[in-house]
Amino acid sequence: MKTIIKSVWLKFFLILCVSQIGSGVAMAQTTTIKGTITDAKTGETLPFVSILIPGTTMGTASDSEGRYAMTLRENHSTIKFTYVGYLSVEKPIEAGKSQVINIKMSVDASMLKEVTIKGRGRYRNKDNPAVQLIREVIAHKDQNKMASNEFVEYEQYEKISFALSNLSDNFKDRRIFRNYQFLFKDQDSTAMGGKNILPAYIQEKLSQVYFRKSPYTKKQWVLANRRAEFDAKFVDNDGLSAYFNRLYEDINLYENDVSIATNLLLSPIANTAPTFYKYFIRDTIKTNTPWLVELGFVPRNKTDMLFEGKLFITLDGNYGVQNAYLTVNKDINLNFMRDLEARLEYEKGPDGRYHPIKTTLGMEFALGEKNAGFYGQRVVNFKNYLINQSRPDSVYSGPREEIVFNPEIKTGESYWKGVRHIPLERMELDIYKNVDTLQTIPSFRRTMDIATLFLSGYKSFGIVEIGPVNTFYSFNPVEGFRLRFGGRTTTDLSKRVYFETYAAYGFKDRKWKYFLSGTYSFNNKSVYHFPLNYIRASFQRDTKIPGQELQFVQEDNFLLSFKRGDNNRWLYNDIYKLEYVREFENRLSYKIGFTQWRQTPAGVLRYENFDSDSALQNVGGLSNTEANFELRYAPHEQYYQGKLYRTPIINKYPIFTLRYNAGLKGVFEGQNRYHNVALNISKRVYLSQFGFVDVTTEGGYIFGKNILFPLLTIHRANQTYAYQLNSYNLMNFLEFASDHYASLDVQYYMNGFLFNKIPLLKKLKLREVFSFKGLVGGLRDENNPALNPSLFRFPVDAEGKPISYTLSREPYIEGSVGIANIFKLLRVDLVKRFTYLDNPNVSEWGIRARFRLDF
Repeated sequence: MKTIIKSVWLKFFLILCVSQIGSGVAMAQTTTIKGTITDAKTGETLPFVSILIPGTTMGTASDSEGRYAMTLRENHSTIKFTYVGYLSVEKPIEAGKSQVINIKMSVDASMLKEVTIKGRGRYRNKDNPAVQLIREVIAHKDQNKMASNEFVEYEQYEKISFALSNLSDNFKDRRIFRNYQFLFKDQDSTAMGGKNILPAYIQEKLSQVYFRKSPYTKKQWVLANRRAEFDAKFVDNDGLSAYFNRLYEDINLYENDVSIATNLLLSPIANTAPTFYKYFIRDTIKTNTPWLVELGFVPRNKTDMLFEGKLFITLDGNYGVQNAYLTVNKDINLNFMRDLEARLEYEKGPDGRYHPIKTTLGMEFALGEKNAGFYGQRVVNFKNYLINQSRPDSVYSGPREEIVFNPEIKTGESYWKGVRHIPLERMELDIYKNVDTLQTIPSFRRTMDIATLFLSGYKSFGIVEIGPVNTFYSFNPVEGFRLRFGGRTTTDLSKRVYFETYAAYGFKDRKWKYFLSGTYSFNNKSVYHFPLNYIRASFQRDTKIPGQELQFVQEDNFLLSFKRGDNNRWLYNDIYKLEYVREFENRLSYKIGFTQWRQTPAGVLRYENFDSDSALQNVGGLSNTEANFELRYAPHEQYYQGKLYRTPIINKYPIFTLRYNAGLKGVFEGQNRYHNVALNISKRVYLSQFGFVDVTTEGGYIFGKNILFPLLTIHRANQTYAYQLNSYNLMNFLEFASDHYASLDVQYYMNGFLFNKIPLLKKLKLREVFSFKGLVGGLRDENNPALNPSLFRFPVDAEGKPISYTLSREPYIEGSVGIANIFKLLRVDLVKRFTYLDNPNVSEWGIRARFRLDF
């Protein structure tokens, strides 16, 4: 769920800012310079001109449109502009003022013999030497990939660090930070763009990596791992690490798409790159062996998911990349990203191929251009390459990443000092100590308590925590005004034993509802901690809407009280459940359970059948006993753990879920015998510049006869005004029931590919989204109440009109077109229902909204 991206970001921001939310960042007196750089003769703008402050290391470069901007905190008198093939230009600057300095650069005639400079004119691919060169790079990609060798192994060191960024010079003097001055010791201001930063999180990992071409395997044996950890009451450290590593993934330039902040950006050497990029030969470097060509590239549309930057291409016949610098245009359709820099370095190995020796990815996120932000950097260093040395199959088998060291043994600084490929800076070394110190300060822990309550809905009181607060009050037609209060134990009580409970009262039906569960964890970890291995027993007496299936949301969430149409089909349930859950490192899991429940209808819902005299009689309730089994396989899945649920971090791999439920007649008052089998397959398909598609297909079949309609598949409906991904958004509760069905759900996110081409829309960074939901199914004669009077008849409304149907006539189909990324967090869909429009109380059209915060 994308909302968790915001939760993680905000939680970490709160940890580091210590209640900085809502306050601005005061700026010291500065000198601001901006302008446009053009060719003095042609008037064409010049991209990537180098801009320096003489006598310092401060500098920047013009963007793809020749524009530049710099902010200086110290007084300087001149600024210098340099560009290959042009004469350098120096201009005076006035300290302490905002000024526009436009530059016209003249061609350096003395360099024309070495570098041919052409007026840019109208760009085209045909007969363009830069495009011819990049096509050679693309044609030689396969021989330059790691897979050109049968076996490769190397040692890998990676470091990922995070900091508050863009801090003003008087930031640390604020009263709120009186107890935190140790964080600002010897603060360095040489971060991205010369902005003040405050390092606050770090993780290091040392691994041995083994690659095998056939069968394709890339196995990482983790030799050591170290990170700054926060109190597990507030932060899931494993989930935080998984999320950060998903955000800052490996950059493989030779793949067609590169993952940046959970989005895919087209590589400048992708097979289709010349269609989306413009290329310019900037220089030929003859001092290097082999000779290199510096090739600049920019996106044709600066809001598309594309890089800009430069490549250094070898002229030794390999056409390999020796170095690369990647950034993005400031207008790119990526949320919250204020800056990005990636540097890739390669070195020629004994096999003649250029292997990566170092990659650096730095990204800064913020809510505004001038606010404090969040800067992260991941550095990966490679050494000790060994080519075409085979290893036993045991080296490559098992999960993609395995831990060699004992996680309980903490490796100290003396160990890491000897194994690091790159030494840490002193401020980075201090992070480990600073994080530990922070958590001993009472004011910090109070701040974290408030942040946890705000983000997760729970308030901790040591061995117990109370919540979630968004369920304390709700309302519905059956219960009327409903109050609820609950909580659960924490690991302070036990790492193995957990209890959870709540009590609720409806002031209209005047009935108490309650829940109690006890869980025993066999892995001596949190009951939600991967890999799960627990047994749980629970009892619940509460209301439920048949056919409403919620994901990651409590059913009595206050916001779900608001529903459209007739919301008068309810159930009272008494549910006893026993289940055992087991997960494995390879992301295969299973669940075995036993469920016994008693249902009593409420609202307009009645359980009725016809007796032997064809008289309608009220049965009153339904007792049922089930054996449950679920098998799930989600290869390479990672999670972020919340208080109530665990949210998968979506990747490109499919997820398979098989469910089997067996009705046990005669067991604990069970009245029914059946076998219900369902298979669900979901997958995200990435389409490069055209966005991505989430596809979910599901099919089910219930074996048995004389099955009562509450035990059939009640298809997931939605009568709220929120767009629900896993439900039919214009279907009414309990509208359709089947004993066999198949469904297809397609959510297509174009990521602004169309809107980016419309001038009036591209500045808003809106994104298109389309959906299709189709469902076919039916009901066999032996389970159809219309043909079997002894079965529960389908429900009717207060006027005796049917409100439940089968899918025998035609498929149920609905679709939508929507606009996403409104204010960077809102998706609004216009939904249309195409079939079964003659059913009562249905809507052909509807507008639904969904919070979908994304990068």
